[in-house]
Amino acid sequence: MIYERVELSDNVGFTSIIDDKFKSCSLAVYFLTELSEKTAAVNNLATGVLTISNSRYKTYAAMCEKLSELYGAVLCSVARKKGNAQILGLRASWLDNKYAIDGEDIGGEMRDMIRGCLFSPNVCGGAFDSDSFSLAKKDLLDRIDGELNQKNVYAVSQAVKLAFRNEPASCAAYGSRDAASAASPEDAFRAYQELLRTAQIEIYYVSPQKDDSFAEMFRENFAEIKRSPKPVKISDHSPLKPEPLTVTDEFDVNESKMVMFFKTDSDDRYALKMLSVIYGELPFSKLFLNVREKLSLCYYCSSLSIATKGAFMVESGVERSNIEKAKAEITAQLDEMKKGNITDNEINGTLMALDNAVLQITDSPSGYISWFFDCFTDGRFITPQEHYGKFAAVTKERIIAAANSLKLDCVYLMLNKEVQE
Repeated sequence: MIYERVELSDNVGFTSIIDDKFKSCSLAVYFLTELSEKTAAVNNLATGVLTISNSRYKTYAAMCEKLSELYGAVLCSVARKKGNAQILGLRASWLDNKYAIDGEDIGGEMRDMIRGCLFSPNVCGGAFDSDSFSLAKKDLLDRIDGELNQKNVYAVSQAVKLAFRNEPASCAAYGSRDAASAASPEDAFRAYQELLRTAQIEIYYVSPQKDDSFAEMFRENFAEIKRSPKPVKISDHSPLKPEPLTVTDEFDVNESKMVMFFKTDSDDRYALKMLSVIYGELPFSKLFLNVREKLSLCYYCSSLSIATKGAFMVESGVERSNIEKAKAEITAQLDEMKKGNITDNEINGTLMALDNAVLQITDSPSGYISWFFDCFTDGRFITPQEHYGKFAAVTKERIIAAANSLKLDCVYLMLNKEVQE
């Protein structure tokens, strides 16, 4: 594997990863901007419409037909968040030219298509094409509505809003339904122009052989854009509330949901991750074995360490009558870890699971892209092997210290409506 990152323009980075075991190429273009309720939805629409049409392929049907001709190449939009940042853009993958049956230049065709999507979009009179924009808006609204229909996802999103209240991280990656509904093609195009001008931009290209044409294409096109990037502070520790806060909603659901948020002042991300795996991420975890299996207090119960915000989450699906018992046992299992009740088998099992996860990083182009992007956003370059070494160096004492650093911040409860007799 050969890795190289260069600056193409002001805060425009291009990372190439060459690995000859792959038969396909992948490219990701990420715009990083601060999360905001005012801009999250329209930013989603601004980048979502880019992969539906461009100035050459003016309809979604034409775009899909061309991708199909290129041996089923893939082009899609990206929208997610990390810490205080909204991450938007597009991803593409295609068969390497070496495997084209009739010698087609698949990479060249994809390069031209991506250039068109990003730098020559389907625009008329200062607005995105109305038909393409309508498709992008429908897709975004469907995603927002889909979150509400997945009650466990919705419960977590409400808990996140509660935990990170008055912080950028409280905003949903897709923005609000009202904001998405109100946005116009003109609004979305203005938002895209602003992203081109102010966002931090990271581009990742994975291929089996060296190809400088993509970097040169981006260099040439960004040279024509007057950039004024705004820095994005992705990570910061969310302040602990003076007193734990509980918020309750009632829904027509069969199963109640409980999401508990803890905050930490610890920067020992490796010990916190080890803590989370032992506590509630795997089938041998304390939450699974005790809260779910032994006491049957919940349908599911898992934990997650959120390093970008100095936070720790436990989510569970419970019967309404068991909420207080489940909450007490979840707390009791954390207290056990605070006391040092962590076995060598639990630590060794955790290291085996983490080692397996690290080994999978280099199995696919998407694994490489995710890894190096996380390195960039975390402000540190580290190989997967070095990453695993950091976990292997974590002592039991560090895990205990991490557990003792956690303090309850808030609880979100989604309760099933009780039947009135």
